Amino acid sequence: MQGYRKYFTKKLVWFLITFIVAVTLNFILPRLMPADPVSAITGKLAAGNSDAKAVQKIYDRYAEEFGTNKPMWQQYLLFIKNMFRGDFGTSFSQYPRKVSNIIASAIWWTVCLQLPAILVGWILGNVLGALAAYLRKGWDKVLLPITIFLSNVPAFGMAVTLLVLFAIKWKIAPVAGGYAFDQIPNFSWAFIKSVITHYQLPFWSIVIISIGGQAIGMRSMSIYELNADYVKYARFLGVKDRKIVGYVFRNAMLPQITGLALSIGTMIGGALVAEIIFSYPGLGSTMYAAVTAADYPLISATTLIITIMVLIVTLLLDIIYGFIDPRVKAAQFDS
Repeated sequence: MQGYRKYFTKKLVWFLITFIVAVTLNFILPRLMPADPVSAITGKLAAGNSDAKAVQKIYDRYAEEFGTNKPMWQQYLLFIKNMFRGDFGTSFSQYPRKVSNIIASAIWWTVCLQLPAILVGWILGNVLGALAAYLRKGWDKVLLPITIFLSNVPAFGMAVTLLVLFAIKWKIAPVAGGYAFDQIPNFSWAFIKSVITHYQLPFWSIVIISIGGQAIGMRSMSIYELNADYVKYARFLGVKDRKIVGYVFRNAMLPQITGLALSIGTMIGGALVAEIIFSYPGLGSTMYAAVTAADYPLISATTLIITIMVLIVTLLLDIIYGFIDPRVKAAQFDS
């Protein structure tokens, strides 16, 4: 087990380093924005008030509440302390609502949209790529140009295309939102049906853009494995083709699992774009609203949650890869 221990320890160390860097950047970058959200809140509350001292008192009060009057290093330490308590402070743009409350209401929309879409796109892409490599001829000639085209379509382009075609032109899908505006969230069939209807366009916009790249990668790896010496030798020995193909596609899948871990960050980025375009009530729309309002606490919280999601999924995929990759297994005996 020494090989496994060394492998997993290395992955955990890099996870912690990446996490620390991500937390620091999540704190610093929003605060480099030129806008002053405390001034915006003060302007709203002091509208029509000509007393400069009264306006200054309002400003000082909210600067103290949000901690913007403290040195940056003190703000950072407070941010770290509160983060481990699950307290991200109060939202500037939705004052006096707590950031943790906003995140809690948005995160499940994002998780339920992104994870199924990413996995479905990955599975479909790999299946299509494997079929293209194995069947070749006409199937490959049709599939290859389509997957190359899909792999180069930007996330916002696919989302806008589906929106224009299915929602605006053909009117067979809703334009925006997570459910109909006349619905109140509950467990009734009418609400569930509305959620499913609004789910379709964001879901398929993410699935379609992820299929192309996965199919191309799987096709290339499968063709490489099918032409490998061990395949020719196995066929020479009379091993059944079905058994050979099983080994071929298992070996071809290994880089695809790594590719999934590496591309999950860009996939989530594309999913957030889809949320913004379809006004889906997830972290993407929440982050967009926070950026436009220079809402530091909400920006830091949303980007941090997204970063943690990517890091955790990537770590889990690395662990799975360690168990199924024969080279990692062999490391046990070399150590």
